[in-house]
Amino acid sequence: MRTTASYDLFPDARSERALARARWLVREGRVRDAQSAYDELLAAKPELKAGWAEYFELLRANGRGEEALQLADRVRATFGETGFSFTVRGAALTELGRYPEALGELERAVEADPDLALVWHELGYAAYKLGDRNRALLALDRAFALEPHTDTLKLRGQILREAGRYQAAEVAFEGAAQAAEHAEQRADAERELATTRRYDSYAPRRPEDLSASERWFADTGSIVLASTPGPVAPSDETIVATFAEVAANSDWHFGQVILLGAEFPAASDLAYRLAPPPPPSPSPSAPIALGTASSPS
Repeated sequence: MRTTASYDLFPDARSERALARARWLVREGRVRDAQSAYDELLAAKPELKAGWAEYFELLRANGRGEEALQLADRVRATFGETGFSFTVRGAALTELGRYPEALGELERAVEADPDLALVWHELGYAAYKLGDRNRALLALDRAFALEPHTDTLKLRGQILREAGRYQAAEVAFEGAAQAAEHAEQRADAERELATTRRYDSYAPRRPEDLSASERWFADTGSIVLASTPGPVAPSDETIVATFAEVAANSDWHFGQVILLGAEFPAASDLAYRLAPPPPPSPSPSAPIALGTASSPS
């Protein structure tokens, strides 16, 4: 499936213009209104596959697996046993965690329409969720060969990163950023690229080999200062001192410290500890007399 960010909000094609209102509602986060808009649109234009695919993606993104499966039944009733209808049902089963059934539906989709890139993309995703990375990568390669798309490259990068193949994952995310047609896609790919580079700092260990605090840093870029549970929570002063020590040991330098949220007494101490050092004083030297030079007579 494709997210609404994969499409122009106000395209020229007549069928695409019909989708503009539903896409706008999705971008505004008005899920129920978007559902109603898709229902109304598909009642009038049931042949519009893009509408069914986007409606499915809306349900998937909001964790509504059962509703997505019901929508897949409506797709089959509309289009019959086609590659597209098998794909939507397989994707719905994937969201419900019914991976063997999902793979069965997607294999039927491949038999029905082997040239549909979406079939291979969803087959790759289902294989990935099932833990079969090799099959997932092969399916995604086929999907990308049929239709170069940023979402396929992004999923490929995620699979490679989980396997500890960080440099290959970086290449995939860089490609996803370059292939992006919209700002949301590009920003998402760039976030994934930054995350992959943080994971690469732990190479050759895979993500599954990292501690919880290490994974937190790789995923978010934030440091966990109190990662070991203890009988008493550390005080603000202790956390500030620990962070300053970590910063010094890691040779981190900060241009400014910004406080988000309510002020607390230790905040001033944190700003003082992390403030950039003053510029070095000039070395003492003999005074220099300055005057106006005159030409010799």
